[in-house]
Amino acid sequence: MNIVQHATYNKQDVEIQSREMLFRGFIQVEKVSLRHRLFHQTAFIPTIQRELIHRPEAAGVLLYDDVQRKFALIEQFRIGALDDTASPWQLEIIAGVLDSDESPESCVRRECLEESGCEIQELQHVFSFYPSAGACSELFHLFVAHTQLPQHGGIFGVSNEGENIQLHLIDYHELTPLLSSGRLRNAAVIMALQWLQQHI
Repeated sequence: MNIVQHATYNKQDVEIQSREMLFRGFIQVEKVSLRHRLFHQTAFIPTIQRELIHRPEAAGVLLYDDVQRKFALIEQFRIGALDDTASPWQLEIIAGVLDSDESPESCVRRECLEESGCEIQELQHVFSFYPSAGACSELFHLFVAHTQLPQHGGIFGVSNEGENIQLHLIDYHELTPLLSSGRLRNAAVIMALQWLQQHI
């Protein structure tokens, strides 16, 4: 077995005993009773209960411009950071939730127009990952895209969705100080900027 190529076990090594929906809204919360295999044994753990938060798949993109030597981040209020000691306004990459039949690529193109006014042509897929697999089913698709950025930032967002988004254009020379400052609190933006750091 090669752990680099695949996990030790798969879905067949989980016994789901019951699933109960506790809440349905923008997110759903489900109570799951299950057992799973123990490492290096045929035995299973005793039955456990876990709350599972269901969120739709999401996708995000880091826009960068090698000509201007700038990259784009957005700033917006985030309910998940409500109790953050610094601020609930977070710096992020452009991102959004996939519509029901939408591909990740279509999602980031739509979100780019809504959140920055930028059109993008070619996308490069970096990673797909679970931001918080300990409790949440959301799968996030991370992209980067070289594009012609505007000369100035601005205010964007879909007003009937309660969005109020500020686009920031940041010089490449500020990338390393930003990454080391502790200002960024979102995994996707940190991963994207680490990619950009290697690119430039």
